[in-house]
Order: sequence, then structure tokens, then C-alpha cells
Amino acid sequence: MQYLPNILFVIALAAGVGFFVLNIKKLIRNIKLGRDEDRNDNKPQRWKNMAKIALGQYKMVRRPVSGIVHVLVYLGFVIINLEVLEIIIDGIFGTHRIFSFLGGFYDFLIAVFEIFALLVLVGVIIFWIRRNILHIKRFLNREMKGWPKLDANLILYFEVVLMVLFLTMNAADLTLQTKGAAHYASASGIIGSFPVSQFIAPLFENLSISTLILIERTSWWIHILGILVFLNYLYYSKHLHILLAFPNTYFARLKPQGQFDNLEAVTNEVKLMMDPDADPYAMPEEGAEDEVPAKFGASEATDLSWVQLLNAYTCTECGRCTSECPANQTGKKLSPRRIMMATRDRIEDIGKNIDANKGSFKEDGKQLLDDYISREELWACTTCNACVEACPVGINPLSIIMDMRQYLVMEQSAAPTDLNNAMTNIENNAAPWPFNQMDRANWINEN
Repeated sequence: MQYLPNILFVIALAAGVGFFVLNIKKLIRNIKLGRDEDRNDNKPQRWKNMAKIALGQYKMVRRPVSGIVHVLVYLGFVIINLEVLEIIIDGIFGTHRIFSFLGGFYDFLIAVFEIFALLVLVGVIIFWIRRNILHIKRFLNREMKGWPKLDANLILYFEVVLMVLFLTMNAADLTLQTKGAAHYASASGIIGSFPVSQFIAPLFENLSISTLILIERTSWWIHILGILVFLNYLYYSKHLHILLAFPNTYFARLKPQGQFDNLEAVTNEVKLMMDPDADPYAMPEEGAEDEVPAKFGASEATDLSWVQLLNAYTCTECGRCTSECPANQTGKKLSPRRIMMATRDRIEDIGKNIDANKGSFKEDGKQLLDDYISREELWACTTCNACVEACPVGINPLSIIMDMRQYLVMEQSAAPTDLNNAMTNIENNAAPWPFNQMDRANWINEN
């Protein structure tokens, strides 16, 4: 029975990490359902972007209040979880505060952990008030109803519980040390390294040692189990960006924002038309007539690139993109955040379909276009790139919008009437106006 807690801990750890690995494999599989795209150029710049944006939180602080609070919560959550290494070693081998031999440096670490735990609590409370009391507009859009709002609050509750358990565990541990409890007193001499939990410890002074041990062990167990549960909750939550922000910023677009990608097939056609030596009656190369023509644009999530699907999974649902969108601000249906959420929902549904059908996709009568994203949303976009500039983790909603527009125009000829007229005029008159090329400058002579 002496080793029963260790055995139970190893089982819980293996189950938690194992389930997390399975979900990550599923995530990678879903992202790879997108078409291939090479994003391995200019690696020094990509590493710089990742360090600056994902690690350094550079774009978060453009909005000082929410940005600074987010940085504190982010740093606190990362730094405090460094203690998980010690908890894992203690849990496996039955030790208590295995790193306490570090002496003064260990005291410093515990003090830093506690201070950040308090900052995380304060930050989480501020975030909860902003989401639930202040009624900030970007948290009230239609796509934030139901699960997205609940998910955001659940994350905040998770963090509060984990921080409170951490401080409670330390407060009980401190009290056990002052009472000279066996195993606790010998673990370390770190009574002075609890700058926050020392104010909680007086609540436990009149409790017996057995009760204190029960409180400390219960807090310890629930804390580590809570971390494992939270780890596996990430896959189902917007908080997946904790992990994906790093690869997403690394693989983010490096080209100027106003530069659109040209379709290779169309570019080749134009080059052929402009080549004076080209033979318009030449027969296609052998076998070329049997090739299935490449699809123009995207109507389904799998038509998008793996980078765009990574973008969708990385979306934090913060709404900065939507709050900067001029179409949304003027009452249009478009919300760049919803574009990313809808894309993620569709690729998730495709993944579930594949899982349910033992590795193959069974047609479900749905697609990203119309069933998840409406045409009205797509054509409301002004292509101003405000959403791309606003995103704190380098997500590009505009690329998805443009690919889906491309499908509508080139596969279905389904552009709005005014746009169709303009494109017809460009094709016929080399200008968007319905005038013969020879007459385009006649306005100069008008009185």
C-alpha cells in the first residue's frame, strides 16, 4: 500500500499525456487535410517573427489594458507550470519538494511562482469582468453565443481553481513546516519563501496535523489532475492557441499584405496569350488532355492550404480582427473571427466524419461554402487587410475569403452583378468602364 499513491499517479499521468498525444495526432491529421503549401523560405525572419510575436507578445500590447493583463496571465501561467516538473518527480517517486536542495534559489523560485499566481488571479478576474459585466462589443457578436462564450469562461474558471489550489497547497505546507510535521519539516527550510500563501496560512493554524496533511495532499492531487484535464481540454477549446501560436507565427505570410497570390494556371495562360511565338493551334502534350483540371479557389475546407487550416485552429476568438473590420463596423454580416471559427468547425466535422468511417471521408452533403460561410459574408469584405494587421498571432482571414471568392468567380461565375460587369468590361475594353478603348479619353474634350 505504501506505493499505491505512486502507482495511481503514474496511471493518471500516462492516461492524461496519452490522451493528449492522441488528440495532437488527430489535430495534425486534420491540418494536413489541406493542400500543400511551401512556407520554408527565409527561416531567420520566421524565427524572428515567432520570438517577437508568439513568445514576446509584441502585438498584444497594442491595446495596453487587455494586452498587459494578457501578458501577465501568459507569463504567470507558463512560469508557474515550471513547478509541474517537480510535482511529476514527487508523484512518481513519492518525494516531497525534490528540488528544495537548491536552497536560496528554490526559495526565490517559489516566491516568484506565488507572486505570479496572484497576478494570474487578478488578471483572470479582470478578464471575467470584461467578458461578462462590461459588455465589450467584440465579445457580443453572434458567433460568440453559446459554446464560445461558455468556453471562454470555463478557461477563466480553470485558471482560478488551479491558482487557488496552488496557493492553498503552499499555505498548508507552510503550516505543516511551522508545526514540525514529519516529512514536511525535513523537506526544506523555505518558510520565508511564501510571500502570498503566508497570508492564507493563519486560516489553518488551529487545525490538526492530520487535517493539514489531508488539505495539502488533496490540493496537490486536484492541482496536478486539474492540469492534466486542462491539457486535454485544450484540443476542444480556443485555448489551443497556447500551443499553436508558435508554429502559426513561424509559418505566417512574409509577403507584403497587399500582394495577392496569382494562380499559376492563369499566369501560364496569360503568358501564352502574350507570347508572339506561341502556336494557338498546337496540340496539348501527350497525356495532358487526360489530366483533371485544377480547381480554382476553395469551396471546401480541404481546398484550403494546411497553413490556412493551422490559422483556423490557432484562432483565439479574441475578436480584434472583427473590431477592426470596416465591413463589420458598418453593419455588414462579415466577421473575420467567424470566418476562422467556421473554417475550424468544418475541418473538425470532416475529421469526425473520417474517424467515424474508419479513415475515409463519407460524403455528408455539406461544404464550407454556403453551409458554414455565406456568400454575403465573402462579398462584404473590402480586402483592406485590417483583420490581418490586428491579429495578435498572425492569422490571415483574408486569404480564406479571397480563395472562396476566387471559386465563386472562376468556377461558378457567381460574382455580384456590378463586379461581373466590371470584369466583362476589363476583358473586352481593358478598363472597368463600358467604353471602347478608342473613346476612353473623350472626356478630356468635354466642357
